[in-house]
Amino acid sequence: MPSQTDQDPHLTTTAGAPVSDSQNSLTAGDRGPILLQDWPLIEKLAHFNRERIPERVVHAKGCGAYGTLRITRDITHLTCARVLQVGTETPVIVRFSTLAGEMGAADHERDIRGFALKFYTEEGNWDLVGNNTPVFFVRDPLKFPDFIHTQKRHPRTNLRSPTAMWDFWSLSPESLHQVTILFSDRGLPVTPMHMNGYGSHAYSLWNDNGERVWVKFHFKTRQGHRFYTNAEAVDVIGRTREGYQEALFGAIEAGLFPQWTLQIQIMTQADAEMSPYNPFDLTKVWPHADFPPVEIGILELNRNPDNYFTDIELLAFSPSNVVRGIGHSPDKMLQSRIFAYADAHRYRLGTHYQALPINRPQCPVHHYHKDGAMRFFDNAATPEAYYEPNSFGGPVENRSFSEPPLQIEGLTARFDHRTGSDDFSQPRALFMLFDDGQKARLFANIAATMQDVPAPIIERQVDLFEQVHPDYGAGVCAELDALDPPF
Repeated sequence: MPSQTDQDPHLTTTAGAPVSDSQNSLTAGDRGPILLQDWPLIEKLAHFNRERIPERVVHAKGCGAYGTLRITRDITHLTCARVLQVGTETPVIVRFSTLAGEMGAADHERDIRGFALKFYTEEGNWDLVGNNTPVFFVRDPLKFPDFIHTQKRHPRTNLRSPTAMWDFWSLSPESLHQVTILFSDRGLPVTPMHMNGYGSHAYSLWNDNGERVWVKFHFKTRQGHRFYTNAEAVDVIGRTREGYQEALFGAIEAGLFPQWTLQIQIMTQADAEMSPYNPFDLTKVWPHADFPPVEIGILELNRNPDNYFTDIELLAFSPSNVVRGIGHSPDKMLQSRIFAYADAHRYRLGTHYQALPINRPQCPVHHYHKDGAMRFFDNAATPEAYYEPNSFGGPVENRSFSEPPLQIEGLTARFDHRTGSDDFSQPRALFMLFDDGQKARLFANIAATMQDVPAPIIERQVDLFEQVHPDYGAGVCAELDALDPPF
């Protein structure tokens, strides 16, 4: 029997048995029926039926690449995280995505872009799950499923619903900041390389002395910002629905490795207590004048995946994945995502999704999780140590890794997150930064999506725009009148 070698491989079943004929089914004669004993055929069809896994509920359409993060500034006074020590180079994989579209959606639709990073550090995986915007539409996680429902298909028509979007936004003034960014020029980046990435949430860093500061992470593109107009994007979609993936893959294959500058904003506990706004509110930014960004490193993407499914589709991020020296914050949206992201992966990929090669840490892993579907890795070195505590040399806790406690004040209650919150000043500051051309495109982009929206919803949204700035509301109204002039 011929032997199997890597240099001269022969086709086998998943059990390793050689396949003698992969062109013809086994039948009872030339015109007879197919036989059930044709096990290569049965295996091939059965596997084919199961080749697809559930797509992500959000951020389903995406692409990604490998690279490195190199730290260029000493911040040991802020954190003991080894991944953030000066001179450290850490392997990373990054996934870019659109928020609302399904897997078959076009890349160049106006949408929020996911910018998610997994750092394979020597102390475990650190995931930074962000977007290309520094804020979001909602600040309370109780409203996140409702918001996403407005971005998905209408249950009766199975079509996207501008009415649902604007109805929700017009009833949620906290969305104004993100809406303004979405419909500005930056809502349609030309490629993933020509946009920023943001951790968005407030996180924290802590050092060997147990001292904590609050931080925000920014990845600033070194390729420059480039954006399409709506009309230009329509032309691109007419040619390809995978423009982002084509651009990213092609650039890396050609050796044009994209880079981003990693910056952090730093806020002390005293600064947080004195802040006139909630610094843990995901709809707010920290003004750069008050908290100037500090450059600490460079992110470079330099290798394409060899297998999209195993490297990108099975890739799973969760903000629950932090390492010693990096912590969370009281941000309500972040707190909910710590649970929700990991739970989504358990549903989509299975109980042991973190043991898949693309998600597996590159450092030793020791835990007592047992069994479950697709338990494909070995028992611990000592099989008797399958519970904790035990007397058989199993892994034990090490309190030297303890994170200092979060300084959180207040009673346990349901607080109205809209009461007392200024949802207009920061969108106003952003609006005032736009030049006349940027404002004109903002008004036109918004009006284009409102044409079939009921008048009361439009009026309610325009009222919010006017509270941001009178010119904002007037500009949108003028564009709406131009699209549908009154008789």
